[in-house]
This record gives sequence, structure tokens and C-alpha cells, in this order.
Amino acid sequence: MKPSAFSYECPNDLQAALALLASDGDTRILAGGQSLVPMMNYRLAQPERLIDINRLSELDYIRDDGGVIAIGALARHAAIKSSDLIKEHFPIVAEAYDWIAHAAVRNRGTLCGNLCHADAASEMPAIMQILEAELVLLKVGTSRVIAAQDFFLGTYETAIAADEILTEVRIPKPAAGTGWGFEEVAMRRGDYAWCTVVATLRISDGKIAAPRIAMAGVNDCAARLRDAEAALTEQTPGASLFDAVADTVADAATPAESSAGSAAYKRDLIRALLPRVLNDAVTRAT
Repeated sequence: MKPSAFSYECPNDLQAALALLASDGDTRILAGGQSLVPMMNYRLAQPERLIDINRLSELDYIRDDGGVIAIGALARHAAIKSSDLIKEHFPIVAEAYDWIAHAAVRNRGTLCGNLCHADAASEMPAIMQILEAELVLLKVGTSRVIAAQDFFLGTYETAIAADEILTEVRIPKPAAGTGWGFEEVAMRRGDYAWCTVVATLRISDGKIAAPRIAMAGVNDCAARLRDAEAALTEQTPGASLFDAVADTVADAATPAESSAGSAAYKRDLIRALLPRVLNDAVTRAT
């Protein structure tokens, strides 16, 4: 199929892009286009106008800003995956990219575009939440910062306003001794995840500290598992604890029946993957 008719703008600076976005009409931002263009071709998305931001070279960066690593809106997945800064501070991100899409898609797609797309099966929304990333949203005359955990509202639904651009992701550097775990089941690497579980934590005096757990591919959007985090905090790590927490999370999950498997199957995936993730995180933390 072909997309419905739309107008096309390609501004040369950020202020021009913001001004265009502030005007009337159903407008979408085009960066990598790896999700948006297919949706337009199937007419699942029918914007009246596209604003192509690929000329805004000032948004193409991965940089160390002291306590955080800042990633601009035009930083491609491939650049993030290969970044020494990312490998040093966020190895979970580099690990996850082995499961995200394929090389051709990663060469064009962007992290910011992926977060705004907010696919329920996407890995990065879950990872940005456990890393406690902050998202910088700009519009004409002002900006705001929103926590990743507050950004995702549902499938393809986020807290970004129609006149805003996500210009930057800011990820705080983890505390020393932070361990991490990543597990995913999909038909094959690069396909949509049936279930992704991610976690970070530290070990203090033999007890679990600051656990952060999130899941994607199960419910209508990636989300932190707050009750599981509370159940783990200040507990001694071990198989019985991890299995009990996994059972509780699985019982509370409400996965939809789909071609990826039944609700019961996805609950079984949670029971299998969550203890593995927590074990890996403890091993890396110690």
C-alpha cells in the first residue's frame, strides 16, 4: 500500500522545526522513520504533515555530561550500540541491541524515535525506565523534563504533546557495584519480543539494594514492576525469593492472547525469565 497524501517539511534548524510543530495540523516528526513509514504505508498512521529533522545535526550526539550520558534525538541505534560511553556505563543497553531489529534498521532508527513510537514489545522503553532516564521535551518558548517511567501511557501512546519534540535522553550513570540482567524470548533475534524482562540492583551487606525491574511485550506498554522491587528490597538474594517474586508477577500479569502465545504461556515466560535476570544482576553486582 501507499501512504495517504501528506505535506513534507525539512527545516534547517531546531527553532524552525518547533515553529512548524506549533502550527495547526496533524504533524509527525520523521527521524529514522523505521516504524513511522511502514505504519503510514499501511495507513495505520495518516499524518497531514511530516517534519523531517535529519538536517538538525546539533541533535546527533552521545556525550558525557558529568553525572549523565546525554543522547540526542538523531543518535542512531547503531551509534549507541557501538558507543564506548554506552558500553562502559550501560552494558545492558549494548546487550539489548543484539535483540533489537536488524542492522539495516539500527543504522537509520533512533532511540528517541523508538521511545516516542512506544511499541509494547519494544525493549528500550523498559530499559530506559530501570536506568531512570529523563526525557527532554521542547516546544516553542519552553521545555520540560519527564521521567521515562511517566512517559509511556499505553500501546503507541506517550505523554508527549502534539507541539513537542523529544530532543534528548539523559541517563544517570549507575552507582558503583550495580549489576544488571536482560532476558528476552522472541521468534528470532530482531523480531518483536514476546516477553522481555530487565533489571538492575546492588548488593549492600549481603542484601538487595535499589532493585529496578521492568517488563515489555506482555502488557499494553513497558512498565516498572514496583511491587516486585519492594518485595526484593533489603532481602537476601536466593532462588526461593526470586521464584516467589516471579510467581507473584506472573499471577498479576494480564497478557492478551495473541499469535505470540497464550496468556498462560506468557505468564510461564515471566516465571522463567525473571529469576534468571535477577540471578544475573546479583552475579554482576558481586
